[in-house]
Amino acid sequence: MLPSVAIVILNWNGKRYLEQFLPFVSDTTYNNYSIVLADNASIDDSVIFVKEKYPGIRIIVNPVNEGFAKGYNLALQQVDADYYVLLNNDVEVTAGWLEPVIALMESDKAIACCQPKMLSFANKEFFEYAGACGGWIDTLGYPFSRGRIFETCERDTGQYDNASEVFWASGAAFIVRSAVFHQCNGFDEYFFAHQEEIDLCWRMKRLGYKIYVQPASVVYHVGGGTLAMGDSRKAYLNFRNNLIMLCKNSSFSKLIWKLPLRINLDYVAIWRAIFAGEFKIGFAIVKAHFQFLKWLLFVNKKKQSGEHPIGDHQGIYKGSIVWEYFFRKRKTFSSIMRS
Repeated sequence: MLPSVAIVILNWNGKRYLEQFLPFVSDTTYNNYSIVLADNASIDDSVIFVKEKYPGIRIIVNPVNEGFAKGYNLALQQVDADYYVLLNNDVEVTAGWLEPVIALMESDKAIACCQPKMLSFANKEFFEYAGACGGWIDTLGYPFSRGRIFETCERDTGQYDNASEVFWASGAAFIVRSAVFHQCNGFDEYFFAHQEEIDLCWRMKRLGYKIYVQPASVVYHVGGGTLAMGDSRKAYLNFRNNLIMLCKNSSFSKLIWKLPLRINLDYVAIWRAIFAGEFKIGFAIVKAHFQFLKWLLFVNKKKQSGEHPIGDHQGIYKGSIVWEYFFRKRKTFSSIMRS
């Protein structure tokens, strides 16, 4: 019998996306799956719509909007399946999208998490920002993807169509073994939203698990459905959470030199935003630094004794992606890997 799969869609005021994309999810051809709507206290008619149009979908309602991290943690405590598929409500899945991912993960029990190839819904010839064809990270903790470096999304010509071990999988279509998810205590709820999936993947890799991308599976992502690109709240969460993630998962000996360098590079980003007239973005990064300091002093529970080093994990670029992209003008994943 095929392993059971629960497709869990976290939703907050996303009725328009549910109307548009639930028909594709409901046409999934995998033979042992269920669909769960995890609603984060929506005030639109999302829940009513699903109840009326899709009575076979189970609905879990969180009493308040808990964000991506806690919202999923609460819902998944109530879902029993071998695999969880954490799927954004603004994702269009394609025919046969689930079978190749589950087959790959079943072939290697060390694979804890996997993502499909993610293309842009608006322009289906290009990779989509939130994961593209599998996530990497550089030595300073900056995330990027096969097919997306900072704001540059490549055209998909099949250049990354090999199933590959990566560093992180996109939270927009995040297929994870339920046992490993709970072994790691799920997402870090302090993150609220943004980069919590990278932090979880990092923690899974520290336990010896692998993260993969399976390009034989294809989905199309709208992106920015909750917080659009260029939103100051999004910038705040990304910069704050990235610094927290770096501290959580790096040894003290590495942080001594990485953290000052990272903070200085962030100040370059602040001045870049100011000169571009994006004052709200610049202020958001400053705020992120203050909130990171608050986390470091009052929330952080990790004993910095050199344990859990970054290690030699697949998916880590040993150089600086900032240097390659902004100074050497290398805009594609393949060009950076050749350098």
